[in-house]
Amino acid sequence: MSKEQKNELRKILGEEIAALPDDYIAASDEGIFNRVISFRKFLSARNIMIYYSVKKEPATQKIAQTALSLGKTVAFPLCYKGGLMQAHVVSSLSELEPSMLGIPAPHDDAPVLSSEEFDLIIVPALTYDSKGFRLGYGGGYYDRYLRAIPAFTLGITRERLLRDELPVEPHDIPVKCVITELRTEAVFDS
Repeated sequence: MSKEQKNELRKILGEEIAALPDDYIAASDEGIFNRVISFRKFLSARNIMIYYSVKKEPATQKIAQTALSLGKTVAFPLCYKGGLMQAHVVSSLSELEPSMLGIPAPHDDAPVLSSEEFDLIIVPALTYDSKGFRLGYGGGYYDRYLRAIPAFTLGITRERLLRDELPVEPHDIPVKCVITELRTEAVFDS
């Protein structure tokens, strides 16, 4: 699939996301939250990387807060110029501030965890398909970061946005599980 085709699909998904009603968003967020916090990989994880959701993305703040309250180490990505990303640990969501992409992120001087230290990484996307492939935002940060890491990767998306199949390129890495408000799709048993 060409870059233009992926961008066209991003545009279509953007329109679908914008049209989602607020009551559906709230119910979907609650369903995703309940599935994630009861998911065995979440419960057993000591070190978790999660992103800070914005706009109509599935809400992650309550998931992160729950992880912190359970005594887990929680890190958020900080993106740097040149497509690089590091995961910085926080002890409170109040430590996050808008980053270069406008998404709340940790301070540059917050402790860094290497990708090998994570038990669970919750990966952002516009949507996922039933095989765990994602359509991201086009920056390539996670594609580079997730290459050859041992952590269990989890995608969260709304049921109404989940696709049967997304176009895949050779560099695309599927997550190991996808959770919506209605189901938990284990893509790989790990």
